[in-house]
Amino acid sequence: VLLAGGVRSRPPTSIELEVLDERDTSALTRRSELSETDVFFVALHGGSGEDGTVQGLLEVAGVTYTGSDRLGCGLAMDKEVSKRLFRQAGVPTPDWLVGPQSVAEVERHLGLPVIIKAAGGGSSLRLLLAHDLAELEEAIAESQNWNDLVLFERYHVGRELTVAVLGGRPLPVGEIIPSHDYFDYECKYQTGLAEEVFPADISQDLAGRLQDLSAQVDAALRLRDYCRVDFIVDENDDPWCLEVNSLPGMTPNSLVPKAALAAGISFPELCDQIVSLARNRSLSHSV
Repeated sequence: VLLAGGVRSRPPTSIELEVLDERDTSALTRRSELSETDVFFVALHGGSGEDGTVQGLLEVAGVTYTGSDRLGCGLAMDKEVSKRLFRQAGVPTPDWLVGPQSVAEVERHLGLPVIIKAAGGGSSLRLLLAHDLAELEEAIAESQNWNDLVLFERYHVGRELTVAVLGGRPLPVGEIIPSHDYFDYECKYQTGLAEEVFPADISQDLAGRLQDLSAQVDAALRLRDYCRVDFIVDENDDPWCLEVNSLPGMTPNSLVPKAALAAGISFPELCDQIVSLARNRSLSHSV
């Protein structure tokens, strides 16, 4: 998304987006309306927009863009690699196995219920919760059609909390209260199926611990500008890092803007800060 003349109230038209659909990175600098662009604001979500593909194209084009680079995006998109980096950085994350695995092996190592999800992707797609052996067998069968590495993760009952990080600085903690057992695709995108509370009603100690862990995740995966880190906090107030989103949603109703608003940062101010971070990084590299 190109920000020209400030944050617009409407999304770009299909004609405006055609410029980026030519599969020719030189179009980003050849087109007169883009040749003098200072910063490209990347607000894509999932797929090639978040796995480092688009970021690599922008780097080849030699333009300045917001958000993490292709390395950070790639590390964050691969949930199994992310979890290894969490552990290496001392950030607690639920135990896991990677597929293919038998029903017996998953139950023996992780117990039930258990989460089954694709190692790549986002938006809580290809994410299942198996409560018993029958559901686990069905989930394993379904996962064979995902064309992706399958990750089995220990299920921790608890509160779903999230922390946005802006320029390396954690914002207020938010809580997601889904109507389902977990924050699945329906709860994420259908109105009324999840309540999002900013700031979360938690102790200052827990909030501080979650913010510290989020900053560690941001640094461990070499992310830039902004990200969002998701946790489950169990009944003992122990946090478990589930994943990090290197390019979280940026509509006014998304989680990061809500976290920013809780910190006194309006949506236009948030976008301006993100652009400034990218612009300043570009200027420092050119010196």
